[in-house]
Amino acid sequence: MPLIDMGWLREHVSIPENETYAQLAADLVKVGLEEEAVHEGDVTGPIVVGYVEDLVKEPQKNGKTISWCHIDVGPYNVQDSEGNTVPRSIVCGAPNIAQGEKVAVALPGAVLPGGFRIEPRKTYGHMSEGMCASARELGISDDHEGIILLHSCGLSDSQYKALKPGDDLMGLLGLGEPVLEINITPDRGYAFSYRGVAREFHHSTGAEFTDPVETLGEAAPAVSHDPGSARDIEVIISDSQPIHGVQGCDRYYARAVRGIDNTVKTPRWLAHRLQRSGMRSLSPVVDVTNYAMLDLGQPLHAYDLDKIAPPIVVRRAREGEQLTTLDGKGHNLSPEDLLITDSPDDAQGSRILGIAGVMGGMYGEVTEETTNILIESAHFDPVSIARSARRHKIPSEASRRFERGVDTKLQPAAAEEAAQLIVKICGGQASDTPADYDQTVEMPSIRFKTSEVKRLTALDISVSKISEILTDIGCSLGGGGNGELLVEPSAWRPDLQFPCDLVEEIARLVGYDNIPVRIPAVAVEGETGLTPDQIRRRWSADTAAEYGLTEVWSYPFVGPSDFKGFNLDEAQEAAVSVEIENPLAADRPYLRRAVLETLARTVQRNIGRGNRSVRLFELGHVFERDPQAPAIPALPGGRKPSPEQLEALDAGLPHQPEHIAGILTGHAEEPGWLGQPRPVDWTDAAEVVRRLADRLGADIRFIQPAPEDVPAQWHPGRFAYAELPDGTRVGVLGELHPQVNSHMDFPEHSAAFEVDLTVLFSKITYRPLQAQHISVYPPVHQDFAFTVHKGITSQQLETAIRDASGEYCESVELFDVYSGGQVGADEKSLAYSVTFRASDRTLTPEDADGIRAAIVEAASALGARLRA
Repeated sequence: MPLIDMGWLREHVSIPENETYAQLAADLVKVGLEEEAVHEGDVTGPIVVGYVEDLVKEPQKNGKTISWCHIDVGPYNVQDSEGNTVPRSIVCGAPNIAQGEKVAVALPGAVLPGGFRIEPRKTYGHMSEGMCASARELGISDDHEGIILLHSCGLSDSQYKALKPGDDLMGLLGLGEPVLEINITPDRGYAFSYRGVAREFHHSTGAEFTDPVETLGEAAPAVSHDPGSARDIEVIISDSQPIHGVQGCDRYYARAVRGIDNTVKTPRWLAHRLQRSGMRSLSPVVDVTNYAMLDLGQPLHAYDLDKIAPPIVVRRAREGEQLTTLDGKGHNLSPEDLLITDSPDDAQGSRILGIAGVMGGMYGEVTEETTNILIESAHFDPVSIARSARRHKIPSEASRRFERGVDTKLQPAAAEEAAQLIVKICGGQASDTPADYDQTVEMPSIRFKTSEVKRLTALDISVSKISEILTDIGCSLGGGGNGELLVEPSAWRPDLQFPCDLVEEIARLVGYDNIPVRIPAVAVEGETGLTPDQIRRRWSADTAAEYGLTEVWSYPFVGPSDFKGFNLDEAQEAAVSVEIENPLAADRPYLRRAVLETLARTVQRNIGRGNRSVRLFELGHVFERDPQAPAIPALPGGRKPSPEQLEALDAGLPHQPEHIAGILTGHAEEPGWLGQPRPVDWTDAAEVVRRLADRLGADIRFIQPAPEDVPAQWHPGRFAYAELPDGTRVGVLGELHPQVNSHMDFPEHSAAFEVDLTVLFSKITYRPLQAQHISVYPPVHQDFAFTVHKGITSQQLETAIRDASGEYCESVELFDVYSGGQVGADEKSLAYSVTFRASDRTLTPEDADGIRAAIVEAASALGARLRA
């Protein structure tokens, strides 16, 4: 996001002298330019002017030559042993230090970038009481060829002579100054320039704004469009494959500057402004083009004119073409890429100079030997530029601006500013015969009813105030009768296309905080509040949380590594999974078929951070591929789909049931003075599912399949399906397979569950409950312990007990399960506490004995024997 230097901003708008960066951020946020951060300077003084009194060159054994200097730093000089004030002794290894120079000196106590603190130290046999600093050491630029010589910092002769030893250099070099970083929304591309930000400050505070483009536009040479008139270079636009029918380049302005000297140094003031705005100083010509882009918002590119073979041709790439860009990387070009080319050997458009609006190529680059340049100032289609920048993964400062929309009338002014600066810095002569291919069209007018402002925002604003605001943002107005205006947006606001855009601008500049807050009246038809499924969904999440699980959300994308982690065959899973056409991550191209697959990654991350006892759950959708589903139709944009079209879209989507899943690892009960820890096992997963069923009122039963029928990700002896009485399978639970624990680095006996809430909710029927009569007669409690084959479940035996007890059964509770030496090897003992009660009388001992006998008889039908 853009970095804003207040000193540069002041050239375009009147900012109060006492304005702080915090206040500047507050002023800009009023109009929607959000503060990202105020970056404070990381350099602290004292950093002062030093005058080199004398020096001695001392060659060293390592081949390096150092200079032992006496440097006058004015009030920071030191006292010798006799109490006399003398210059500081400083050891300097830079080759460009010389007697009589004024240099930048960092004194003891100064802190340089990276937290490097300057202290007196002994080096090369001398005590060095400070440091002569280079531009890189002060964080100003990457220049480390020598120390900063103040006569080469862009100062005038009078400014240089006025510098005295000991003068503070923090302000002169721009050290320690904060800089504001702001956040720009995609529709406000003009704010990627000091011109645009200054205009927004004007909107916010009313400060006087001076548009530099007006002066520069007047100074730019007039362009003759006569066929025989002289031009710096011929330009041909040949776009045979426009994207969405929009020509890739509708304006190409080119202007030559001849006779320059590109070996000079970029002035300190210009390099400093670039550095504070987040760009490096490279060379005078490149720095100037970057400066004009930051200042006005128009990206520029400079070519070595002597290397260009006219005509310049702007065209689409051909299949198989390649380009090495300025960053040294090769790119295979796409027919959608818009290129800048020239025409060597009369082969029109045969040599590629760069990808338009994104990055230039190696050929035609401006070097120190360049004496004649061609400045390119063009306007490109935002869609074309955005696609190329993303396709080749080379976003640039130019592409960021072009893809957000650049002013179509800015090109001559931007080239004029660059030409003036190049001539001022490098000498030479700017041409008066630029080429200007201009096929831009005026933005369409908007019929705007001013009453829309109040209807959409409830802001009661007069027509005159609305007209004033629209004029201030560059619009031309007509009409006005009956409160209807004909609005022509400015070329620098391509985002203004509809009446609602104008309403948004008016509300933004009046102030969102002035919009009255009202709760809209909602017409209520039928039932209100949460739907039954929404209520049940909340019950499900609450139940898991009450058992101690923490809810998380994970991305629903899976890939081969996830299949491998769960012992699943990649080919089989891929065949039945929904594949994403343009996945966020190449290694996870599928949508999950089970929540556990993605929840496991969150558990892994927690375990990797040292938390071995994890209890997490997630409530989310899974995606089931339907090979018979119809193809999803491609619908045109720009209008609302019809009900039939929406139905066709839905028909092609995969089934997306909602699941709840959980994973528990480590200790179920942590160690402490009350007792030993208890590790998690399958019973914890079963308890969560049981509680969930009780909360929802579902009669869920756990069915354990044969070991050979257990899915590959589950432990073959500690796994069960959750089923309803009619046999509908609604979930799975148990311990994960040891191989899964190994793949995932989970602790042993890690447990998990997953329940299909969509199926479960569809099977639950809620009816009003009839309150039962409360009997006033005493209960009868009896305990039963049955020996039964291990294949018989507790649920089967409990059902038999209830059926045999009939109307007298009040409750049946399993309180003990035993297997061991007192029963057979293939048997287990199940002990139940049963309560009987009659509603109309006290049960007699004979009644109780009869019920008991019926229970024993019913249990025997299952092969159960009553233990003595």
